[in-house]
Amino acid sequence: MLRNLIDLLILAALWGGSFLFMRVAAPEFGPVPLMALRVTIAGLFLLPAYWMKYRLAEWKANAKQIFILGIIHSAVPFPLLAYSTLSLTAGFTSILNSTAPLFAAIVGWLWLKDRLTVARVVGLVLGFLGVMVLLWDKASFKAGGSDLAVAAALTAALLYGIGANYSNRRLRGLQPLVVTTGSQFSAALFLLPFAFWAVPSTVPGFKAWASVIALGVICTGIAYLLYFRLIANLGATGAIAVTFLMPVFGMLWGWLFLHEPVTGHMLAATAIILMGTALTTGLIKLARQRRPAQRP
Repeated sequence: MLRNLIDLLILAALWGGSFLFMRVAAPEFGPVPLMALRVTIAGLFLLPAYWMKYRLAEWKANAKQIFILGIIHSAVPFPLLAYSTLSLTAGFTSILNSTAPLFAAIVGWLWLKDRLTVARVVGLVLGFLGVMVLLWDKASFKAGGSDLAVAAALTAALLYGIGANYSNRRLRGLQPLVVTTGSQFSAALFLLPFAFWAVPSTVPGFKAWASVIALGVICTGIAYLLYFRLIANLGATGAIAVTFLMPVFGMLWGWLFLHEPVTGHMLAATAIILMGTALTTGLIKLARQRRPAQRP
């Protein structure tokens, strides 16, 4: 239990930092080339450890499922989030991304027939109410493109919810290193043709390159090992609860390093979304009223 809690905290800090690095690198690389580099670097970083332990046998037996997961969980949502950071602050984008457990619960109910208790329904309503509170305040947006950026971030959160359930259903028995390495190379194969078409006209600077390396090695390679280990230990809904903590780190890193504002609406929305997430994932349970005992 303690190991899972530590993994959740580390993963939240790493993924919260990914929004900071995207804010720095996306304007120079462009969303698709940046994310193609991210998943390629992550795959190459993980490959030596994977090759020494598993060779190709584990990957070959599950190639189709791993490739699908790579598209759902990395190849499509990564560029969507990078696009969002062109118009939204790191903290704001991380708050939108924290709706992923809410989408995971809905997908699990519709697809896997997971039971929606009263507490989970209340949590879903609260979570999406928090999104509405967040979008009520436009102060943290840059000029232009905010509506599409919000839609892109929420779509990425939906895909994370789908990917978590897919991994839990199709790949739960596999080792995290196999799933992580295979899914990142799958995402790279999918994204590279689009990345060559969208390659930037000018060479990105040092900060942008340092950010993309950090995204690939720390925020993807290492972080996804932790994530898939949490899925194996806690299940999809429990593991994706890492987004319960991500907005805290997203806002913290953005405030510390990019001097981004943290508005009252952002804090209020975060509190509401996180309360909804806690109810949806079972971290907080609604008290049941006991019926009075009937006398014979």
